[in-house]
Amino acid sequence: MSRSNKRYYITTPIYYVNGSPHIGTATTTVLADATKRYHLLRGEDAFFLTGTDENARKVLDAAAKVGMEPQAFVDEVSQRFVRAWQFLGCDNDAFFRTSDDRHFRCVQEVWRRLWEKGDIYKGEYEGWYSVSEETFFRDTDVDAERKVVTAEGPSKGAVVERVKEESFFFRLSAYGEPLRQYILDNPDFLIPETRKNEVLAFIDQGLRDLNITQSRTGWGIPIPGVPGKVVYVWFDALINYLTESGWPDDPNWETLWPADVHLMGKEIYTRFHATLWPATLMALGLPLPRHVVGHGWWLVGGEKMSKSRGPMPEPQEVVAFLHGRSGAAEPICIDALRYYLLRDIRFTDDAEFSLDMLVTRFNSDLANDLGNVLNRILRAGFFEGVIPEARVLDSELKATADRAVADYEKALERFDWGSALQSAWSLVSAVNLYFQEQAPWNLAKNGDTAGVRDAVYNALEGVRLACLLIHPVMPQATRAMASQLGLTDFAERGSWAQGSRFGALVPGTATGEATPLFPRIEVKKPVPEPKPTRETKTKTEAKPDVSNIPTAEPEGGEQITIDEFARVQFKVAEIVAAERIEGAKKLLKLQVRLDGDETRQIVSGIADAYAPEALVGKQIVVVANLKPAVLRGVESQGMLLAATDAEGRAVLLHPDKVVAPGSKVK
Repeated sequence: MSRSNKRYYITTPIYYVNGSPHIGTATTTVLADATKRYHLLRGEDAFFLTGTDENARKVLDAAAKVGMEPQAFVDEVSQRFVRAWQFLGCDNDAFFRTSDDRHFRCVQEVWRRLWEKGDIYKGEYEGWYSVSEETFFRDTDVDAERKVVTAEGPSKGAVVERVKEESFFFRLSAYGEPLRQYILDNPDFLIPETRKNEVLAFIDQGLRDLNITQSRTGWGIPIPGVPGKVVYVWFDALINYLTESGWPDDPNWETLWPADVHLMGKEIYTRFHATLWPATLMALGLPLPRHVVGHGWWLVGGEKMSKSRGPMPEPQEVVAFLHGRSGAAEPICIDALRYYLLRDIRFTDDAEFSLDMLVTRFNSDLANDLGNVLNRILRAGFFEGVIPEARVLDSELKATADRAVADYEKALERFDWGSALQSAWSLVSAVNLYFQEQAPWNLAKNGDTAGVRDAVYNALEGVRLACLLIHPVMPQATRAMASQLGLTDFAERGSWAQGSRFGALVPGTATGEATPLFPRIEVKKPVPEPKPTRETKTKTEAKPDVSNIPTAEPEGGEQITIDEFARVQFKVAEIVAAERIEGAKKLLKLQVRLDGDETRQIVSGIADAYAPEALVGKQIVVVANLKPAVLRGVESQGMLLAATDAEGRAVLLHPDKVVAPGSKVK
């Protein structure tokens, strides 16, 4: 097969069907969808897989609780995921279900090959198993008296049971050193860097052979010739990525495999996707995926949402809340939620989910910035509703646009949509500032027709290019904006090479009517609980409790405890860019680098003490886990530490020698 026929293959995890889709699973799915749309823009043949994991024991338990047969239960619940992803505009090419016969055949073929090779062998397993986590644990990870996991990590606190049975093991220990070397030889295999370090540390502890069977009949993938045994759900589930390619029977299976990127939350990263799965592929002699990417959790009130604390809200409910507050069309509210999820999810740490922040994003980024500039230009009425021809492209705006595109592309090489969207918004901000400074209304009064044309063309071209960058995340909103620009072929497949160049807007195109897409939300109103909008819930569903989602900052006293202080994350950051904020004499907008290539935007009142150009390259100390806030319409994602001198001017605090950005301050 010619590698030119290889499709760009993107996957999400296949989600457990013992619950409903929520904001957490939606984030990974929207990440995959935006990634597919970006690669389509670049002219690639992208393929996006998602689906449901249906062979777990906890699925049996969930079905039994509601009095349903397992197959009927998974048939029903899997459709909730189908409907949720359709609702969010996710364009997945396939929806995989592990209860399909083709998956049974593929898993059993994997089993046969590894058994014949000697990488699966028979033995006896005695140890701890958690049904809720579908994971085996070492004795040292468990409090035997309380029967809970005590080891630090996503599974801490999970209930376990003691299991002793005849089993079959995968010889995982044989692949520890080869996998470790592969990770070191391929530095962008595991993303981000912090996850890679976690995996290397896990491997260095010593990989143990893994029990890959469970005693059960009637549900799961049976082991050929071994009655009463089924394949361990995690060994079975990971193989779905390979099954979808058609391996081993379809002669065209290599048009998909290897996967270009596996996307997931961090809780299933280290043990399974970055260790067990690549080791299995090595044992089969198959190529490994190009990238494995894990993002952090959404937190509410500083804690990960769970069934014990109340599940994350469902995307339909959050969209209904946003629609009710803003009055914007539902497709626009869907895109606003997509934007918030991808803009604020973190890869090196966790992020706080808050309706207040969603409203802030809607008002500041979408209503004030993105929607405002297009409406200002189109409503001005001094260019007769036709895109004019400019004498020249504005050199400064073009340079900003070129830099935004380059930074956007670089961010997406590591799948960092938050940084990519920051780059897009640097262009949006520049267009707003450019249009304000050019003031074509004044040029028109003075009879400077050519100046008006230059200003209008450059501003509209900036909007068009910004829309192209934002399109993979907000496809419906950006197409509506492109329609107002009169563009009928906006964001077509393969349009990146030409479309990402500043100056591609064709003069003479009739613009449409200026229609505000993002009506500003009145923030003084209390935030109500979102109302469900999907179909009437069945007896297998439970309504998420959104009452504990923060809608305001908690009040604090003057003194704090040592435990409260320990929650504050102080880190060293390097300033990579700095600029003044229009209309704010004391404020500077800084771009700072933290862990790896992660960048943050911080607004600080130090303009009276430091010139922007003098700050680039300096190392500072920042509060890295401060909830984002908006100052003068610009978002700040942290706070730098500074003292004041005798004249009241800021004095930055910095390490006395250079250390790695992201280093913790203790």
